[in-house]
Amino acid sequence: MAVPSKIIMRKVYLDFAAATYIDPVVLRRMKPFLSGVFGNPSSLHSMGREARVSIEKARSEVSAILEADAKEIIFTGSGTESDNLAAFGIAGAYQDKGKHIIISKIEHPAVMEAAKKLENRGFEITYLDVNGEGLVDLSKLKKALRKDTILVSIIYANNEIGVIQPIGEIAGIIGEFRKNNSLNHPFFHTDACQAAGALDLNVKKLGVDLMTLNGSKIYGPKGIGCLYVSGKINLEPVIVGGGQERGLRAGTENNALIAGFAEALKLSEKMKNKESKRVGALRDFFIQKITKAIPCVQLNGSAIKRLPNNINISISGIEGEAMLLMLDSAGICVSTGSACSSRSLDPSHVLLAIGMSPELAHGSLRITLGRKTTKSDLNYVLKALPPIVEKLRKISAVKL
Repeated sequence: MAVPSKIIMRKVYLDFAAATYIDPVVLRRMKPFLSGVFGNPSSLHSMGREARVSIEKARSEVSAILEADAKEIIFTGSGTESDNLAAFGIAGAYQDKGKHIIISKIEHPAVMEAAKKLENRGFEITYLDVNGEGLVDLSKLKKALRKDTILVSIIYANNEIGVIQPIGEIAGIIGEFRKNNSLNHPFFHTDACQAAGALDLNVKKLGVDLMTLNGSKIYGPKGIGCLYVSGKINLEPVIVGGGQERGLRAGTENNALIAGFAEALKLSEKMKNKESKRVGALRDFFIQKITKAIPCVQLNGSAIKRLPNNINISISGIEGEAMLLMLDSAGICVSTGSACSSRSLDPSHVLLAIGMSPELAHGSLRITLGRKTTKSDLNYVLKALPPIVEKLRKISAVKL
């Protein structure tokens, strides 16, 4: 696939919702634990104690950002593992209280697939509708809550369309239900992996009982995440074999990844306001330009309640996979949806949930901006994309 004429080839990475590079500051914090400080944190000797001190320092740093107690932070191997621990952990520990769980129809696959497995084990799952902008219908949430509901899981900011849910309002609805029925459940979990570095993570203000974060979205290392678990909750562990992480996540802790995660979260919080303003302006610039440059383009999800770095558009009359490959041949790295399901040929469940036809959903493009993104990068895409779309529309079986 040839690069469109009159375009000088360059490399432009615009898939920061899938993965970020490790910030040099983060890498410096990690390096000592890759060779020098390698003791097992569970060992009682001096090298083990040194490793343990580092982990507890990281735990305290993360808890300070979340306004949580340090013992409420459980380090895991990923955001997916944290989501799984929240879902299976609550289901296992509280099934005597009920077997009803509520999630939205636009959850990350880590929550969606966990819910389906629990459904196969006899749990009843309510899949909440969202409106055309991707926002959860709060009236339907109120109606769905029952005395046997043990968990509500609503993603904070969607990984595909970037829509931000009113987590505080949802927590208020759940809290009022608990109060009126003299219950300590249902518990409220949110996947905040995409929200970190852009939105408020104060668990007390948000009113959540469990919250998922990971390192690969905040310029930290891959293979590390955490789950905030309110001190009032007892979870059934998913991984057993040792007493690490309050007995909830067996296995020797990875000191380097934990240190890197804490540093990345600190740095993201420090840069949050300034960087959100910068990339938000770039996002709006690109959306305005692309909708004028290409006929029959629509923005997916709310234009207002949206992550500052997220652009998700659908382009009529083309296949998204072909468009992605042609952009890649021009040095542009983007996505057609969630990286966790990008090998699937099925249309995005998120786009279908907001009322999009399968044909139009197949023509979707997710562009996510990051710390290194410049207006020059976006101008390069604005030059490359229109001729690609024109070419694909000429040969497409899908008609406008």
